[in-house]
Amino acid sequence: MLELNKEILTTTGASAIIRTESVQTLWSGYGEIKRYFLAGGEYPSVIVKHIQFPDTGRHPGGWNTPLSHQRKLRSYEVERMWYQEFAGQMTNASCKVPHGYHALEAGNELLLIMEDLNAKGFHIRREPDNVSLGDARSCLSWLAHFHARFIGVAPQGLWPVGTYWHLDTRPDEWERMQNIPLKHAAKGIDARLKNARYQTLVHGDAKLANFCFGQSGKVAAVDFQYVGRGCGMKDVAYLISSCFDEVDCEKYEDELLNHYFQQLETAMGNHVDYQEIKKEWRELYAYAWADFYRFLDGWRPGHWKMHDYSKKLTQQVIDELTIK
Repeated sequence: MLELNKEILTTTGASAIIRTESVQTLWSGYGEIKRYFLAGGEYPSVIVKHIQFPDTGRHPGGWNTPLSHQRKLRSYEVERMWYQEFAGQMTNASCKVPHGYHALEAGNELLLIMEDLNAKGFHIRREPDNVSLGDARSCLSWLAHFHARFIGVAPQGLWPVGTYWHLDTRPDEWERMQNIPLKHAAKGIDARLKNARYQTLVHGDAKLANFCFGQSGKVAAVDFQYVGRGCGMKDVAYLISSCFDEVDCEKYEDELLNHYFQQLETAMGNHVDYQEIKKEWRELYAYAWADFYRFLDGWRPGHWKMHDYSKKLTQQVIDELTIK
């Protein structure tokens, strides 16, 4: 049994823990994230992610399978690797992430002690009902700088293919798919994304809820359980899908994608391949959207993101693959 208070005080150099507050429980009953307020030491507060691996999870959708359990275990190991080996490379203020202070595994427990973004001014959270176009652009700017930083970087210790809905890790959902043409196209969609010439590290769960907002359009991102190799459009499509309904997804598509690629060009500087990256990734935007739609079709049919805009892009991809 980990001695949480001892680990926190030793790591931070604080003299005492003043109080704690729950940030959220982890998916399927795998633990909790708390904020610890401290006296003495260097940090007024830290975020502590305490993962406790149960024998079986309590998934709200009923997906309590050995494969699901193993995927979650692997995701927390990936997150630990991210904070130990990769987060320290994020020196660009345009894509802020929490610093990882300490990681410890003991038995069926994993402890991550991290920087508290609230204490750094990133205390604002957005929901789809109060997100603005400017907020979405800020998140896309973060993604552009993140992707630019890791173009061509090997996902050592991370997921070989990033995102939590990756086809190879979701065979149960694929089996349950109701859209048969999409089910047949799933491997082709996956292959197009995996075989893209230009790959980066993708966040893998870049939804609105995983961005913390500060003043003047600044944002930071959290939750790196599914970071790994991939086409940047996976993050972009997923982020947009989490912000807007079908009408606004279509209405703002060009504006949002143009903003992302402008930011990517800025972040990449004089990289000789920028135009080729833009050309390839722009063509894969619909594929990234269809890839996530494939997951939803098997995981939770009727999900609110399975709207007409999603269907249109997905059908476009199915048609392209059929013709080829």
